[in-house]
Amino acid sequence: MYIPPFNEEKRLPVIHDLMRHHPLATLVTMTDKGLFATHLPMVLHAEEGEYGTLRGHISKANLQGRATHADIDALAIFAGPRHYISPTWYPSKHEDPRTVPTWNYAVVHAYAPIAFIEDSSWLLTHLETLTSIHEATSPKPWKITDAPADYIVGQSRGIIGIELPIRTLQGKWKVSQNRTQADRAGVAEGLADLNTPEALAMKALVEP
Repeated sequence: MYIPPFNEEKRLPVIHDLMRHHPLATLVTMTDKGLFATHLPMVLHAEEGEYGTLRGHISKANLQGRATHADIDALAIFAGPRHYISPTWYPSKHEDPRTVPTWNYAVVHAYAPIAFIEDSSWLLTHLETLTSIHEATSPKPWKITDAPADYIVGQSRGIIGIELPIRTLQGKWKVSQNRTQADRAGVAEGLADLNTPEALAMKALVEP
């Protein structure tokens, strides 16, 4: 990923935080038919390995599980806040009109060797962890044990686990760092005026 120095995010806790809050990843691998991508929720196990380990699962019918070249690292992409940035928000535009629109965003790329796992106990542990994470804010959290055991076993037979021990982690925070403090304040004000969840999430990253 192309990352200008002023956009590079190296702090591991910050990168991990984005991965946890935006867990629907895009998993890209090389297969017999070329590059292939799957969108899936992934669980970050931050304590495993230097940069953490990712776990997920896909359908056994998915080509990715059958034809991926395991000797080539996989890429998991986590997309965080993003927003269109209007040049009308820059105070400097009134002095110099040579400016154009852009997009701000925060994104993480995780590179890792990929392993496909069909062990039933591994899959059940993963599904329980995944469910507990995403049900945590529910007033009445759903649990794996809420469904009939034979049904869960049957469903599990149709999936395959994925494990990625991360060996390269890149963070890119393109949040107006190349603008002056006044322009960044103007962007933050423009986003605040929009007052949408997406705009406010970006405002929090842009504010000087």
